[in-house]
Amino acid sequence: MTDFIRPLGDTGLQVSALGLGTVKIGRNQGVKYPQAFELPDDNAVRDLLALAQDLGINLLDTAPAYGRSEERLGQLLSNRQQWVIVSKVGEEFENGDSHFDFSPAHTRRSVERSLMRLGTDYLDLVLVHSDGNDLDCLEALDTLQQLKRDGLVRAVGMSTKTVAGGLAALEHGDVAMVTYHLGYEDERPVIDAAARANKGILIKKAFASGHLPADVCDPVQASLDLVLGTAGVTSIIAGTLNPGHLRENVEKARKALAG
Repeated sequence: MTDFIRPLGDTGLQVSALGLGTVKIGRNQGVKYPQAFELPDDNAVRDLLALAQDLGINLLDTAPAYGRSEERLGQLLSNRQQWVIVSKVGEEFENGDSHFDFSPAHTRRSVERSLMRLGTDYLDLVLVHSDGNDLDCLEALDTLQQLKRDGLVRAVGMSTKTVAGGLAALEHGDVAMVTYHLGYEDERPVIDAAARANKGILIKKAFASGHLPADVCDPVQASLDLVLGTAGVTSIIAGTLNPGHLRENVEKARKALAG
């Protein structure tokens, strides 16, 4: 199983090559998925987390903007020490709409609220949840660095939407989360820069939110082969509520790693 666990840059964190995104356990409004879905009940979430752990996944991705995701993880997650938990700051989702606040005061309050919701005294990684204006969000990253020095956060970074933002995240933090998948390689320069600097890279939308090219025999496998075969990539964050899909994704991720 060692091939499935990888160092997240120079953070000291060891994470699975596939992480579980948890937006779908907390929010089903304003999400960009091909099909509508109902939020799972507590037993389904517990079973999904147990399965993820059995499959070798130790990385969980959440955010305040994911509805009740943080709160539910805090209530339902067992063995906190065995998980690497990623949360975010900057985006709030209320009454069906998103708004953003990257100020130092809000950033600190957001981290403290995440700690309370998740029932933990530290977060492994906190990312700035960019609104697309990546370079205007760096104030929040500076605040996260102070929270890291305070011991509330182990590593910091940004979930970006531009190459310039990704490069800035690596310069000012430990990790960048970028979009990269079969059919979209625009942010590859960020991954290459991370590889050179030994910084961490998390990949979002590796499956294009269910919209990968249809003219490929197995688009999920092809995208995993591309992403996990790229030097500098640490882990893919992918969300699913379907146990069968989770098993299949892990199996294909392991196949991609085997080359």
